[in-house]
Amino acid sequence: VQLVESGGGLVQPGGSLRLSCAASGFTFSRFGMSWYRQAPGKERELVATITGAGGSTNYAESMKGRFTISRDNAKNTLYLQMTSLKSEDTGVYYCNARRSWPASNYWGQGTQVTVSS
Repeated sequence: VQLVESGGGLVQPGGSLRLSCAASGFTFSRFGMSWYRQAPGKERELVATITGAGGSTNYAESMKGRFTISRDNAKNTLYLQMTSLKSEDTGVYYCNARRSWPASNYWGQGTQVTVSS
């Protein structure tokens, strides 16, 4: 199983970034997918989730209206479009795959996002 994030980098406040997570080694469409982030000195927090078929999404309150989670099951890829970025969005962003039964939970290695002028 592999989850490989990409697309992070340095961006100015107000800018945009699109993160990708390429999945392999499991049946991607059968897993709910999420993005988490961890800011320096803070606990990892949930950013957004999307169901296996992509029909339902949920966002943390501070990301609503700015971030969009999506997936392409034909490409086994998860995305996070981030707009109106703020300095407090700085952190390592992780891709997560989870299934209730059989219980499975996979993590990527993370990609760094830095919002700074």
